[in-house]
Amino acid sequence: MKRILVVATLAVLASCSKVGDNEFLISGTAEGVENGKMAILQVQNDMGMLPKDTVKIENGKFEIKGANTEGPEIAFIMVEGVNNGMIPFILENGEINIAIDKDTIQKSKVGGTNNNEKFQKYNDESSVIFKKMVAFQKANKDKFMQASKAGDTVTINKLMKDNKVYQDDMNKLSETFVEKNPDAFLSVLLLENFVSRQSLEAEKIKTLFNSLATDIKKSKSGKRVEEFVTAMTSVQVGQVAPNFSAKNPEGKTVSLKESLGKVTIIDFWASWCGPCRAENPNVVALYNEFHGKGLNIIGVSLDKDEAKWKEAIAKDKLAWAHVSNLKFWEDPIAKQYNVKSIPATFILDASGKIVAKDLRGEELKAKVAELLAK
Repeated sequence: MKRILVVATLAVLASCSKVGDNEFLISGTAEGVENGKMAILQVQNDMGMLPKDTVKIENGKFEIKGANTEGPEIAFIMVEGVNNGMIPFILENGEINIAIDKDTIQKSKVGGTNNNEKFQKYNDESSVIFKKMVAFQKANKDKFMQASKAGDTVTINKLMKDNKVYQDDMNKLSETFVEKNPDAFLSVLLLENFVSRQSLEAEKIKTLFNSLATDIKKSKSGKRVEEFVTAMTSVQVGQVAPNFSAKNPEGKTVSLKESLGKVTIIDFWASWCGPCRAENPNVVALYNEFHGKGLNIIGVSLDKDEAKWKEAIAKDKLAWAHVSNLKFWEDPIAKQYNVKSIPATFILDASGKIVAKDLRGEELKAKVAELLAK
């Protein structure tokens, strides 16, 4: 009798659900928002924010229902007429609750589904740290400005160090969340944030990513983190540098393999990069001194404008091999080598193995001399 009762109860609960297996329902409250104002559901794509649905708010409430077959993704509800009115949440199948605070949008709450409950818990904990950081910055704003004007580096460094404590706390909170919630979609979003800010060791990101649930790894964000992990593991010191090829200024395809010397420097740069151009005279001097002894350089440009790329090569007298796909930060070689900022350099030995990264000045010269002496 008990078994029949349990089955019947489950059947009743299932029949009460307002959504199907591949559907979502956003039930929102927006007290104090004028009737007729719009609640806009937005999602992100490669081009930016994309409106997905729009509904009217009536009597402080709204509902948005739809199908979601691609898995969880970060989304936002924007409320017409509310300043900074974008509330982030996890768009996934199920019944999602959003309570909008029109006066202080940061106090809005999300919940209902498992991912959104965890998202809200993380936001509550991170907001405590964020408020402390904002209070510290506000209290020390004048002191920082005065120190900057006076060139008081001791005070500036002390304030920056003290402020970093809050950022470190935020990073630790995020890292701990990922460790404890491998099945949460927020975990892969936090890893993606670590990747973009380069604020966590690559090996740690790899370890955390490998611990995630399979479906989370297969999400769009998961695939982007996986690309980073793959690139990172293939360009570590001690690894053989991945081969690549692209067109040189004359339109001929040139590869890394055919450009190798006894020592080879892969130099990621661009004509528009001020620090790169400032470093070029030092690289020219290094090349002139050691090329005859076996040093080769291949420059990989992140330019978009072919004419400016060629002009910079001529003006800076860069006599070594050059290639570019003219795709700016979308350059496939830069992605292959996980290059997030330039100038960036990889120093290879005679076998093509990476022996050092991002050396400059005398340190670079010493490393090249050491390798050529072997």
